[in-house]
Order: sequence, then structure tokens, then C-alpha cells
Amino acid sequence: MTDAEKPQGIFAPGSEFFVGCNYWASHAGTAMWRDWRPEVVEADFRLLAENGVEVARVFPLWPDFQPIQALTGGGQSFVEMRFGERPLPDTPAGRAGVDEVMVERFRELCRIAEANRIKLIVGLVTGWMSGRMHVPPAFERVNVITDPTAIRWQVRMVRYLVRELRGCPAIAAWDLGNECNCMAWSDSPSEAWCWSNAITSAVRVEDPDRPVVSGMHSLQCERGAWTIQDQGEVTDVLCTHPYPLFTPHCGTDPVNTMRNAFHAAAETRLYGDIGGVPAFVEEAGNLGPSQSSDEVAGNYLRNMLWNCFAHDCRGLLWWCANDQTRLEHAPYDWAAVERELGLLRVDRTPKPTIRAMKAFGEILDRTGLRRLPAFRRDAVVILTQSQDQWGVAYASFLLAKQAGFDVEFQYAGQPLKPSKFYIMPSVGGTHVIPARCYHALLREVENGATLFVSSDGGSLEPFGTVFGIDIATRCKAVAETTIRSEEREFDVRCRAEYQLNLVNRRAEVLAVDIDDDPIFTLCGYGRGKALFLAAPIERAATETPRAFFPEAPELYRLYATAAEAAGVTRRVFRTNPLLTLTEHELDADTLLVIAVNNTPSPLTDEITSAPEWVFDSMVWGEPPVEHGFTVQGNAGAILKFRRAR
Repeated sequence: MTDAEKPQGIFAPGSEFFVGCNYWASHAGTAMWRDWRPEVVEADFRLLAENGVEVARVFPLWPDFQPIQALTGGGQSFVEMRFGERPLPDTPAGRAGVDEVMVERFRELCRIAEANRIKLIVGLVTGWMSGRMHVPPAFERVNVITDPTAIRWQVRMVRYLVRELRGCPAIAAWDLGNECNCMAWSDSPSEAWCWSNAITSAVRVEDPDRPVVSGMHSLQCERGAWTIQDQGEVTDVLCTHPYPLFTPHCGTDPVNTMRNAFHAAAETRLYGDIGGVPAFVEEAGNLGPSQSSDEVAGNYLRNMLWNCFAHDCRGLLWWCANDQTRLEHAPYDWAAVERELGLLRVDRTPKPTIRAMKAFGEILDRTGLRRLPAFRRDAVVILTQSQDQWGVAYASFLLAKQAGFDVEFQYAGQPLKPSKFYIMPSVGGTHVIPARCYHALLREVENGATLFVSSDGGSLEPFGTVFGIDIATRCKAVAETTIRSEEREFDVRCRAEYQLNLVNRRAEVLAVDIDDDPIFTLCGYGRGKALFLAAPIERAATETPRAFFPEAPELYRLYATAAEAAGVTRRVFRTNPLLTLTEHELDADTLLVIAVNNTPSPLTDEITSAPEWVFDSMVWGEPPVEHGFTVQGNAGAILKFRRAR
């Protein structure tokens, strides 16, 4: 099945942006299926719907739905599977090891969701939840990702559940399960691929029309067993779980400032771009009052929603529906971080997060912009081997936003995406990019594209003939790197592991280091341009606290210089790098611009346009005043421009 043939459902391009949450019943959490109280579930869903929840992700807990036990004989040799002491009945459910009572309870949940107009994403193999494993007795202390018997019974359960529940209109998508890459450890991409393919195929046999969501978290481009590319190949939709506390480089700054305002959007675009399938924010949260106050969490969510909406992230689900402060069973007894994550308190009063979610959904409905045209992107960021791809991608995304343009991602070994502007950020190590891919990139530059490379001491060949400079020496840096230009009026410093001493052969020097030696250069290459910066500004930015604060070194100006050399000309501009813009073309003569304030305080800035465009009206937000446009803290505005006559 090609990516174009995959079912996409609510995640399809041009579909409505949705908001919602992950759901466990308010009275029982993960014990809801054993302690089934439909009246509580009904009250939960009714309150969630009243407060703007449109989609809920729900979880048939694996040992409740498939409570099988392996009985053994002499020498622990396997004899048969049973429900405790009861033989498995010779029925479709029995042959799948599934408890029919639990399936009927799930069917009742689906009816409740449908009655409240809430769509469901169903996490089929829920063996991991909130820091605790949940597996049938038969598979305790078994690697359930690689053990063939465990996989056999997972496939049987999945096929039965999908076959029995596919007629429920509330179900919008199937999900492999909750973060199944946490259910067992594996260093083998082949093992991870085989498990993912087995479960996805089991779903498709029974229901080829609904999309299958990966359900994983913290995927990689190349390291480890679980990769973005493999999950994009096997499943229909990728997802992110962008918690600042658990994601590298994200717990560095306060959640209501720029770094974390873009965490969800940047990671989701990374997954979608590299995986080649739709991606959405499946779990997001501040992880409770030990990380931020309820009020700040609401502002954080509002900022996230604006940025995810503007950057084609399809939808966002909060973790989770309800606080669980009164439950005594694990994982709630184990970890404080699992108890106060809800949109609703235990007394059912709404938190600022659900008020922010409801208000955002109402904005989309009032403006008629549930479906938003794709945002303009001006450059392709090529992530390379031997680097921290997530950290470098994250910083590239943010620096481009500050510089006033937008990027898309690809990995070094993938077919080159068409563009007039390529960025290879913080290249490091001796294995950077396959030669065939590098030469394909250089052919694009020869034909008129612009390439900007920032170096973290990495090896590129050819080098001097491309960039018009030679590297005289490479050594460990003993101090911060200085990048300065009197002509361009910038003088910035950043951390660097290596110092490159450059000799200019035929390049234009854009900036020098503390010794007045070249550090940032531009050279013609064929009909194109090649820029080289001997400093890993992306790695430095991602590893430096407060690198995206107002008082931080203006590293983004190096991106702005490269974009100017590439001929990037946006249609609408602002002056403050913490106010970010996306451009969305409604038609040839109408442009929507989403302006987002990624700070906690109101921000006023001039928003101007190229001569061929004029401001028309505010679709959402405060009208302009003499000194410009004001956007409230951690919030957004929507402006309409029309082509000048």
C-alpha cells in the first residue's frame, strides 16, 4: 500500500483541526473496565463534550480484554491457555482469548461517545500505561514485542476487537496501542518493524477503511529500534507525545515561553515530513502542578494549539481527561506526576486547560477556519547522520521562525525534496550524508538553489570547490565561538565543541571570528550559492537555556542572512522575532496570516506587507492601532491580506 492509498480519515489533508483528550474514567482510571460504571462514563463524556472535547483516545486494557493464563505441565512445558481455570470456549471470542463482557462494555462506551458527538481513537494493545506494564498473566516477564506466542495472541485479540467494533460509528481510527515501544526493550529495527507490521496488518484485514495510528513516542531518525521512517512505512498516521519533562532539550525553559510553545508543532512536523504521512499531537500536557501552575498550563496549551493549527498538525489531544488524586492503585500510587493531569478536577470543575481548549475550538468555528490552507514553507532542512537529529531539527525550526520563514524536514538518505533553499544544520562526525545524496544536492545548487551548511566539525567531500574556502585546521574549541559583522551589525557568541580555522580562496566573507578570520562565507557554485558557517548554532541553541529569550544572542540573524541570499521573500513581515507568522493562501488574491505571540505577555508589533499586498481585515484578534497590532500573551491572531489593485 502506497502512502497515497493509505486511509487517512480525520487526519487527511484539508480535514478539520480537532481538539480533545485521552480518557480514563474519572472514578477508576486504568481500573475502569473491571470497575465498570456506565453512569460515570456517561457523565464524564457529557461534561467533556460540553467543554469542547471533540475526540477522545481510549484504551481497552490488555489484561482485562485478554485475561489468558498459560497452564504448564512437567518441566514447565506449555499445555494450554485458559481463563484462570476455565478452558477457553470454542467461540470466536474464546479462540481469540477475549472476554466478551469487556467487549460489550467497550461497545457501550462507543454508544456513549456517539451520543455526545465525540469521536474515538482506540489504542488496541494497551500493555503500557503511565509507567506501569499491564499484560495478561500468560505474558508476564515475556518480551511481548518479540515473543512469537505473545504476538500470535495479540494479533488474535486485535482482529477480534476490530471485527466486533468496526460497526461503531464513533470510532474514527485505530491505534496500535499506548506507547508500545515501552512494552519491551529491543535494539533491532527489524523486530520493531515486524511487531508493528503484524498489528497493523491485523487491523487492516478486518477494517481496511479506518486509519491506523502508530501510537509510539520518541521515535528517532536513525538510532534505536523505533524509527520515524519505519513507523511511517507501516502505519497510516504518526503521532507525537511532546511532554517537556520527557523530551530532550524541552525542559530547559519555562513552558510558557518560545521553546516549549513550539515543541509540539516542531516535533509533529518533523515526524510528518520524514515519515511521509499525516502526523498529529496524540498526547500533550504540562505533567501537573510540580511543573507549572494550572493557569500557566492553560496558557501553554493555548499557545500550543495556535502553533499546531498554523503548522498543519491536524489535531491535539491533552493528557488527560480527569485528575486521579483519589486512586490508590498503581501507577497512581507510584508516581505523583500521574495524579493531576486532567482537564477536569476530581470535583468535576474545569481547569484553565479545558477552558483554553473550548475557547480555541469556538474561535475556529466562529471564523469558519476548521479547514486551513497549508502554510508556506521556504526551505528544506536536511538532517544528517551522526548528530542529535531531534535537537538540531528543533533549533532549526525555531531559528527559521525567528528569522521570518518556515521549513520542512527530510533525512539525509531520503530522496531530495524540491526546493530553492536547503539547510544542513550542525553537521558532525565522519558520516554526514551518503555521497549519492550529497551529489544530488550539489546538482540542485549548480542549477540555482542555495545551500547553507553550519558545521559541528563534520566531514563533507567535496568541500573547498563548493564553498570556496579550505579548512586549515580542526581542533577542540577552548572558548565560545564569536560570529561578528560590522556591515550586518551583529556580534553573537555560541557554544562549540570544535574550532575550524578557515582559509578563504574565493568566497565572500559574511562574518569573522574573534581573530578576524572567516567564519561565515558565501560562494557561487554553478548558478547557485553555497554558504558555510563554522559554528553549530543549532546545537548551541538547543543545548543553551534561554537561547530563545529576548535577551539571548540573535543567532536567528544568521538564518535571516542565509534566507536573504537564497532570495526568500515573504509577503508579510513583522519586527519582533518572538511574534511568529505563517502564510496561508486562500486563493490567488487572498492571504491569511496567523500571528502567534510566543511569550506570556501581550506584544505589540508592526505587521507590514510587500507592496503587492495590503491589509484587509482582522479575521480574529484585536484591530490595529497607531503603533501596530497587539496579540495577547501565549495567543494568536488571524489577519487577512488581499492583493493590491
